[in-house]
Amino acid sequence: MEKPIAKARREAFHSPYDPDLLIKRIKDLLQKHNESYREASLRAGLDHQAIRRIFAGQRPQMHICILLADHFGVNPNEFLQLAGWPALKAFDVRSIETDSLSPEAVEVAVALQKIPAPGKRKEVADAILILVKKYFE
Repeated sequence: MEKPIAKARREAFHSPYDPDLLIKRIKDLLQKHNESYREASLRAGLDHQAIRRIFAGQRPQMHICILLADHFGVNPNEFLQLAGWPALKAFDVRSIETDSLSPEAVEVAVALQKIPAPGKRKEVADAILILVKKYFE
């Protein structure tokens, strides 16, 4: 049985936090969206210094991760996990049934899912997509 979210959150709160992966991901998204951290903070519905505090190494609260992820159009669980929080089932979206995929596609998806770091998993997935687009589109 999974831990209740309140207990998982409490444990995460008291665990060490390494801000580097979240900072790198946000900087990549800021560059991709051609925004300053101030613009992105405000457009996400946060105060103008929210992203600056993350860049300074402060762990963002869960709701800040969710609002930023919504603003950048990424799965909130990615930001939650990068910030050291537990993933929420509400954001665990399964839009494609595996029986509609080829065995090779399922194998790649399963291998990707086994990569524990969300940032690294995203990098590998992006690299795979680049290769597919380059050779098959």
